[in-house]
Amino acid sequence: MVQHGGLSAERWATFTLDQQILMIGNEMNRAGQMMGPSDRGRLRSSYERVLQLTDLTVRVNDRRALRRELLRWRDLVARLYVGPDADPGAHREAFRCLLRFTPLASKQIPLLFRDDSAPSAP
Repeated sequence: MVQHGGLSAERWATFTLDQQILMIGNEMNRAGQMMGPSDRGRLRSSYERVLQLTDLTVRVNDRRALRRELLRWRDLVARLYVGPDADPGAHREAFRCLLRFTPLASKQIPLLFRDDSAPSAP
């Protein structure tokens, strides 16, 4: 995990929660572009960065409810990381869930998920 290897918790804490979620979302967006069988190594590296940034976000935020929900969301990504094959559907669901963490991030949903931005029927 070279890309964010030198990123300290102190530096990460200087970003707002909106910025933190959007930066994690950027990595999720990047991972979503690597769903082919030949991309598995790069996909795993991207998920590693997502996990690392999520861990930093948990570490620097003192709101218990937020930390609990971030850790629950992290479990979704961890399952994607250890899965034998890429799962585009589960990835999209996890990505959409992440973007719902803050109002600013949720504004990205219609831009990133144009084809399924409407809520699905029960």
